[in-house]
Amino acid sequence: MIEKRTIMALTESNMLPIGTTAPDFRLIDTISGQILSSVDLFSDKATVVMFICNHCPYVIHVKGEIVRMAHDFQPKGVKFIAISSNDVLKYPQDGPEAMKIFASENGFTFPYLYDESQEVAKAYDAACTPDFYIFDGNQKLRYRGRLDESRPRVEHPKPVTGQDLRGALEAILSNQMISEIQYPSMGCNIKWKD
Repeated sequence: MIEKRTIMALTESNMLPIGTTAPDFRLIDTISGQILSSVDLFSDKATVVMFICNHCPYVIHVKGEIVRMAHDFQPKGVKFIAISSNDVLKYPQDGPEAMKIFASENGFTFPYLYDESQEVAKAYDAACTPDFYIFDGNQKLRYRGRLDESRPRVEHPKPVTGQDLRGALEAILSNQMISEIQYPSMGCNIKWKD
């Protein structure tokens, strides 16, 4: 019997230009069942928007650090927003009910929004899961790219620390400049509809 494997296309972030204003959105939160808007969710300090999904091995590799980071920074006024935009007809494991279970099992303390139309992912020029963005209190993009340099399934894995994202958040909260050297995230491509 031949083992069937799903091939995931390794994809890098598109690196939305720094200074871009956060696109507005209204999406259903799979945890609460409520429609939430960016106007209500964004912080006057900093907001992390992340495009993730349930099944991606790159997301699974960093999900613990995402939750730790939220626990560390939410008390400082930082908001976290997770969005899944995958085509759930082809990837039912990323559907809204599965998202709610995934959020519960992993201790999410932030909304996990379902972008059924994929319009929000397109507005943010998101390309992969995970894909991270940090907006300041004026909703201007200050950071985009990777969580850190750790990757799953490599010969000499580096620990998951969240170093890049944590450093950018600390800089924003202390009114310091963020390095212009920002590295793209890498992960599975967003599963676009045909």
